Amino acid sequence: MPLKSFDFGVIGAGIVGLAMANRVRELHPNATIAVFDKEDSIGLHASGRNSGVLHAGFYYSPDSLKAQLTRDGNQMLRDFCAQESIEVKATGKVVVTQNESQIPALQELHRRGNANGVSTELISSEQLAEFEPLARTVQVALWSPNTAVANPLAVTQALAAKVVREGTVLKLGQQVKNARDQQIETESGIYSIGHIINTAGLYADKVAKHFGFCDDYAMLPFKGLYWYGNWAPGKLQRHVYPVPEVRNPFLGVHLTVTVDGRAKIGPTAIPVFSRESYSGFGGLSPKEILEIVGIYPKFLTSNHHDVVGLIKSELPKYLQRHLVKQAKALVPSVRVADFRERGKPGIRAQLLDVKNKKLEMDFVVRGDDKSTHLLNAVSPAWTSALAMAEHVCRKFN
Repeated sequence: MPLKSFDFGVIGAGIVGLAMANRVRELHPNATIAVFDKEDSIGLHASGRNSGVLHAGFYYSPDSLKAQLTRDGNQMLRDFCAQESIEVKATGKVVVTQNESQIPALQELHRRGNANGVSTELISSEQLAEFEPLARTVQVALWSPNTAVANPLAVTQALAAKVVREGTVLKLGQQVKNARDQQIETESGIYSIGHIINTAGLYADKVAKHFGFCDDYAMLPFKGLYWYGNWAPGKLQRHVYPVPEVRNPFLGVHLTVTVDGRAKIGPTAIPVFSRESYSGFGGLSPKEILEIVGIYPKFLTSNHHDVVGLIKSELPKYLQRHLVKQAKALVPSVRVADFRERGKPGIRAQLLDVKNKKLEMDFVVRGDDKSTHLLNAVSPAWTSALAMAEHVCRKFN
């Protein structure tokens, strides 16, 4: 017999899961809602380990969910932070070129920004010196005024506090062992759920497969490493990014400014073989390693990505010296000796489209009248979370 019944049960108390609980409460004020999470506190995974950058939305294909939800989510997250008295630092961002061959790709980002309704401006190297004196570019750079930064853990914790204040039950330390047929089973027992919402992050694919979704995808985790600098707060004023390889869902090593003004270098996109392999051998599971290794033959034979080149370029970034030198191409005054404080690593829950041997570039939403699954909720999901919840509830209302 079930321990208790809830109208809605959310699996995963990261920012996407909390955003879903928040939006469901707005639409169904009298509903009973529970959010389940295996951890004892909020923000131990991606929601508390990301850079806190509020992306503007110019990177993404105009017909993608990422384009729409990042643009809208940026403003929604700013509004939420204002309501909760959480600081948002209006840094802006510059995207710089390292050679003339990157200029067409930079111009494409500007075109996408226009198509997505996102403000961007192509600026000269002389103008760049006014926006961010430390950065360097070849001929032209891209200025994004709507990019900003906040403390990701503070935002996630504030959203958790809000949903609890409004009546949602937060069940921490409750690892979901099974979920199907309008039931969630945890270590403490079975709960009857009217509608299950899967926002399990690194494990969302596994949960979805219990319901017959996500069979066309497999999870490939990538580790992101960061290093903090010892520069005086405010020395670096803007986020500084390279021109990305548009075929890949990664933005390359960049410099970001934290909300308290510190400079940070990262992240990497290093392939790993465990979903929670944050450091050393911690979080490693032999079963999981075998599962992920078994996926790699499909990824390695992809015609959509330079997989060998990606691996060769990423693995050396485990070395602090190599990673920091990548950033020196963007900001010449960067010194290896200045960036020696290790940041919290994160794991990107990246989906691979198994049939087409292609990394999924967009958010993926699947569901029916009994369950909803938010898959591939990778960057910029933190920026997009509130808009994503609104979109999903509208789609499956």
